[in-house]
Formats: sequence, structure tokens, C-alpha cells
Amino acid sequence: MIRKRLSEETKEAMKAKDTTRLSTLRLINAAIKDRDIAARSEENTDGVSDSDILAILGKMIKQRQDSAKAYDEAGRIELAEGERAEITVIQSFLPRQLSEEEQSKAIATAIAETNAASVRDMGKVMGVLKAKYAGQIDFGKVGADVKAQLCE
Repeated sequence: MIRKRLSEETKEAMKAKDTTRLSTLRLINAAIKDRDIAARSEENTDGVSDSDILAILGKMIKQRQDSAKAYDEAGRIELAEGERAEITVIQSFLPRQLSEEEQSKAIATAIAETNAASVRDMGKVMGVLKAKYAGQIDFGKVGADVKAQLCE
């Protein structure tokens, strides 16, 4: 589903001569193809799943956020803006982010499902969250919330 949308939007960007969007869409396609090649086996000829694609997109956003921050610190505002423009394009393929309240409920549900009792069980909880909410939660920030709920 995401692949089809990527293909359609790439064609639209070409027709509209939107170079920024087109180059970002091509970067996304290249990252997915790289992962497809790495995951290819006799049993798996379809390539990576949509959840894997969401993980790729999340990683791409994180990389661009880090780059934009570095460019800002170096006074290279035009390069930072370019990174932010790419982030906007990539985010258009991600599902809606959970609100703070929804995220808190998701964490509580994951803790209950895994019978997590202490911080040592944090990995189990994070695994459940990643499986169910890929692309909807910023996993770089959710760790502290999981830890806080486990310590209650």
C-alpha cells in the first residue's frame, strides 16, 4: 500500500516538476529497495512489509532531524531548511502520531499485556509498542514514559 502511494506520488512530483519532493521520494524508494535486497531470500520474494517501511521512514526522519540541528548550529540555515522540507515529505507517509493521552494508554496496555513488573521488563513493553504502533510513536522519546509507568 505504501509502495503504491510512493509510486503515484513520484509520478505526480515529476509531472509537477517539484524537484525537492521528487528527490526526497527517490531517496525513500532507494532506502526501501536497499532493505528489500538485504531481506531477499527464497521464501521472501515480496520485499519488506509496510511496518518495515514505516521503520525506515522513521529512521530517515531522525537522520534529517539530526542533520538539521547540526546545520542550525553551524549557521547553515539554508541546508537546515532543506532537511526540514524532506522531513515534511517523509512524514506525509506516516500514520497520525498518537496524542500524549493515547500514548500513555498504549503504554499501559502494553505493560498489562506483557505482565511487566519492573524496568527490567522494559524491552518486552517496547517490543509490543513497536509492533502495534510503528510510525505512530516517537520511540526515541517514549522510553522515559515507559520507565515512569513501570516505576509507579
